[in-house]
Amino acid sequence: MKRPHPGSRGLTQLFAVTVLPLTLLLLVIAFGGVTMHQQDMRALVGERDERAVQSSAAALQSELHHRMATITSMTVLASRDLAFDEIFATTSDLANDFNGGVAFLDPDGIVLAHTGDGMFWEWVSQNHSFASSSDREPVFSAPILDPNSGQLFVIVSAYSDSRNVIVAGALSPEILAAETLATTYPTDSHVIIYLLDESRRLLYVSGAFAQTSLEPDHPGVAEALKGNSGVLYVKKEDAEHVVAYSPIQAAGWALITEEEWAMVISPSLQLTQMAPLVIVPAFILALIAIWFGAKQIVQPLQKLESKAAALAWGDFESIKESVGGISEVQHLQMELTEMSRKVQSAQDGLHDYIGAITSAQEEERTRLARELHDDTIQAVIALKQRVQLAQKSVKDQGGKQSLKELETLAEQTIENLRRLTRALRPIYLEDLGLVTALEMLARETSENNHLAVNFKKTGQERRLSREVELSLYRIAQEALNNVVKHSEASHADLEIAFESDETIVEIMDDGSGFLVPNSPTEFAPNGHFGLLGVHERADLIGARLEIESALGKGTRLTVRL
Repeated sequence: MKRPHPGSRGLTQLFAVTVLPLTLLLLVIAFGGVTMHQQDMRALVGERDERAVQSSAAALQSELHHRMATITSMTVLASRDLAFDEIFATTSDLANDFNGGVAFLDPDGIVLAHTGDGMFWEWVSQNHSFASSSDREPVFSAPILDPNSGQLFVIVSAYSDSRNVIVAGALSPEILAAETLATTYPTDSHVIIYLLDESRRLLYVSGAFAQTSLEPDHPGVAEALKGNSGVLYVKKEDAEHVVAYSPIQAAGWALITEEEWAMVISPSLQLTQMAPLVIVPAFILALIAIWFGAKQIVQPLQKLESKAAALAWGDFESIKESVGGISEVQHLQMELTEMSRKVQSAQDGLHDYIGAITSAQEEERTRLARELHDDTIQAVIALKQRVQLAQKSVKDQGGKQSLKELETLAEQTIENLRRLTRALRPIYLEDLGLVTALEMLARETSENNHLAVNFKKTGQERRLSREVELSLYRIAQEALNNVVKHSEASHADLEIAFESDETIVEIMDDGSGFLVPNSPTEFAPNGHFGLLGVHERADLIGARLEIESALGKGTRLTVRL
């Protein structure tokens, strides 16, 4: 199992720690300061617009209260039996307060007296209603479009109980808003202003980019008509707009203002916001330096590290492939290549020695299995037969029981010797082939231990050379022994797959797992002598060994031939 070496990470971290953090810190500070400045400006514009719209709404509210008070005072004068012309004369600024005129009407809507356009009042009396005797305060009508002038008017009316007349005044909300809001929002202001009644009809619009009609869900409208005031930040196209809103409760109107808050920032402040961009070239240079270091140093070293790890697992060819990079990295690779040549030469001799030892070991196992089968087992069988004969001549019941126990012990000894003989010399392997031998190995391991071993074969079975089949069998045997002795597993799988270009043997278990050494050289120091033997057997037949394991997650051992 190959693992990344910490050297490449350390070198990458060295590059990352030298230039990039400082540059990023400067960028974060610079652009962070710009961002904080923008957020503060955004909040300041929002607070300013909120105060402005509240002040403007209060001014409109005051003007409307003034006109309501004028209408109320005229109802009081009407109760004194003064002539209508006298009442008109005693009330100043009627023309300014009610640019559509003032009229007295009877409860049936007949115009008794008026100022302004008589045709307008005749049309209003016939098409619209006024305050009734149940209204205690002057009331506002819905917007009325004068058919003659095409101008929009709102009627403020009140009922006089003592004289049984209605006093009504017509005012243009557009003119009222223009005059009242001019001090807060000059004509050259880029702020968009909307004045709406409770039916969301536009009474007044101002601003170069103002819309002639508003969507039902336009920001701030619903809130203002509910009597709330505040500010919203709305994303429109590529800019963020500040929408401030406030109610005008006397008439049930809503005042909405909208502007792009970035337009408020002066050109000098915008220039200061661009100042941090001077750090960008330094950042680009840092990225180029890091890119060059990664391309010419880090990446070649990472490739070299991977090839060195493969070299540790016995792959002597991969180290010869050039990794590129700067001359120092190439010189290092040349030294590693020379070292691998010497190691390979020494390992070839070691492999011959290990091969001879392994062959001698198998020969000794065969000899020992033959002696056990021909001598020891036959002797125990003869002993068992003598015991059986002795049982027939013994009359004493106690003696017969003792001989019976001796016979049982002889049978167990024969079975154990036969199992030992099969382990030393797998006769199924010689007679029936690798698949049958592995299947019998899985079955015997399950029967003799508290471990369920499942065997599986895939692909079309084919015979391999005697040495290869014996090595694969011994690898599986050693792996299952390790599972039984060390893994504390309850289940294991033994699989063999015959593919078109390779043969794969896998042993998996659900045991406790272990930490796999980084290279085969660490097997012996860590006490993994069985794995060392497995690795050597796989190496002798030219197979590739893969070990995957983690603590608490079981182990997978794969041999690819």
